[in-house]
Amino acid sequence: MATGPSRSGQRTSLDPPKGDSAPAGPGGGASARAADRGAERVERRRPWLLEFYGSAVGKKYVMAITGILLMAFVFAHTIGNLKLYVGAEAMNFYGEWLRDFGYPALPHSGVLWLLRITLLVSVALHIHASYALTQMNRHARPGKYQSKRDYVAATFAARTMRWTGVIVGLFIVFHLLDLTWGPVNPDFEHGDPYGNTVASFQRVPVSLFYIVANLALGVHLYHGAWSLFQSLGINNRRFNHWRRMFATAFAAFVTLGNVAFPIAVLVGIIR
Repeated sequence: MATGPSRSGQRTSLDPPKGDSAPAGPGGGASARAADRGAERVERRRPWLLEFYGSAVGKKYVMAITGILLMAFVFAHTIGNLKLYVGAEAMNFYGEWLRDFGYPALPHSGVLWLLRITLLVSVALHIHASYALTQMNRHARPGKYQSKRDYVAATFAARTMRWTGVIVGLFIVFHLLDLTWGPVNPDFEHGDPYGNTVASFQRVPVSLFYIVANLALGVHLYHGAWSLFQSLGINNRRFNHWRRMFATAFAAFVTLGNVAFPIAVLVGIIR
């Protein structure tokens, strides 16, 4: 009985199917299953939060939310520091209250450290989201603007956000080393925020740096307070006037309040 193909070219029942191949061996099936599982892992999506943050919209939301947290902190910080005008007793009592807040439910200074960690994480996320958005915009538009009209239309605060952000970042580092931990303040004493502040601002270069840094902070806050509404999708043109008023008032309060502290020490109002 013939086992090959018939003369007409049609396969007989004994011919092997064309294109079929025998298994490579005992491990062939296992290798295929492993490859399938690997493909499934590649196709598996990241957690929702990471997936959302990977988009431009997610990064804008992160910038807005962390910006709100940081704005709330600088606002409260400025109000708290107004106790410098009351005197050493009031300022130092305020500092001790911050360290004791939440005790004994939490360890001494526990709430304060939770606040510091939250702020540091917010700063890190804010910086990363800003950098990532800048890179995404550059890739989306590799060429520079050809017309000066677009450049002029952007406000000074918007054009200088990168540089004011760098100045504010350096200021935060110095501020922590100067008035929180004290290694750059030769007269630093733990538990004496009033004396530490006065001693620091009596150094003219330090006061000048604080003034310049807070002016940069004010410019940064103005644009941040204006643009956070747009980042959150609250950008109806009917409210632009109120947005601008809020951004101006908020930035002016924080800037003037913080700039006034070193000037008050230098002229002898606070001593």
